[in-house]
This record gives sequence, C-alpha cells and structure tokens, in this order.
Amino acid sequence: MSTPPLAGAGMPPGAFSGTQAQAAREVNTASLCRIGQETVQDIVFRTMEIFQLLRNMQLPNGVTYHTATYQDRLAKLQEHLRQLSILFRKLRLVYDKCNENCAGLDPVPIEQLIPYVEEDGSKHDDRGAASQLRFASEERREIMEVNKKLKQKNQQLKQIMDQLRNLIWDINAMLAMRN
Repeated sequence: MSTPPLAGAGMPPGAFSGTQAQAAREVNTASLCRIGQETVQDIVFRTMEIFQLLRNMQLPNGVTYHTATYQDRLAKLQEHLRQLSILFRKLRLVYDKCNENCAGLDPVPIEQLIPYVEEDGSKHDDRGAASQLRFASEERREIMEVNKKLKQKNQQLKQIMDQLRNLIWDINAMLAMRN
C-alpha cells in the first residue's frame, strides 16, 4: 500500500494532482499485475492475522471473561474483516481492469510460445544417422559401466549393513545378559 507523495517545498500543492492523474491513466497491465500481487499478499497476511486472533480468543464456556479484553479483540477482528473486504474489492477492480486491457489482444496458442526446431525428413543423411548410432552405443556402454559399479557399491553397502546389524545384535545380547 503506497501513499501519494506529499507536495514538496517550493512547489504549489496542485502540481502533483496533474501528474498523478496522468500516471493513473498510463497504468499498464504489468503494473496492475504487480498491484494485484501485492493485494493478494496483503489478503493472505490479513487472513493469517484473523486466524491468529481467532486462535487466541477463548471460547464462551461459562468462564468469566474480561469484557474489555473481549471487546478489544472483537474490535480488532471486525477491523481486520473490514480491511479484508476492502482488499477483495480492490483485487476485483484490478482484475476487471486487467481483463479490460487484455480484451483486445488475440490469445496466442501455447504451442507458439515454446520454441522448438522442426526436423525435416529430407535433411537426414547417412552420415548423421551413423554418428547418432555411434553416440548412442557409446552412451549405452557408459551406462552399463555405471550400472556395474553401482551394483558393486550396493553389494559393499549391504555387507557393511549386515556387519553393523550383527554387531548391534551382539551388543544388545551382551547388555541383556548383564542385566
């Protein structure tokens, strides 16, 4: 929530009103989206505060409760709810203004936003296929080597885990015998 700038020394008080009106007319969709994002963040913050107030409130279970404290918390809760409704109205205005600004735009299909290279069947030649085949076979060989090393490491880890399990078993047995 930003506040408008105050009239500075040496400037007439009406000097900013013209620039503010011009800035209000020149609001673009990106700045509206930023305002909308800030509004949503304010809504979330206010909602969290409301839940915090509700969590701290005591249920009316017949226990004497200080009316001043109750009235104070109730007033805070009502103020938060009022501000929350104002923020929702502001968000609706921003949403409507964004839709109004984007109404004349033609929607672009998502497929056009993703760059990709189309491969043409006529461009393939035997040299390209042979190099791709050689590259794929090298990759497969590397993957097989990595898998072999991985299996060896897994076997070593299993042996270590079995040894640790046996050691813990022996320690527990000795502790049980001691008692």
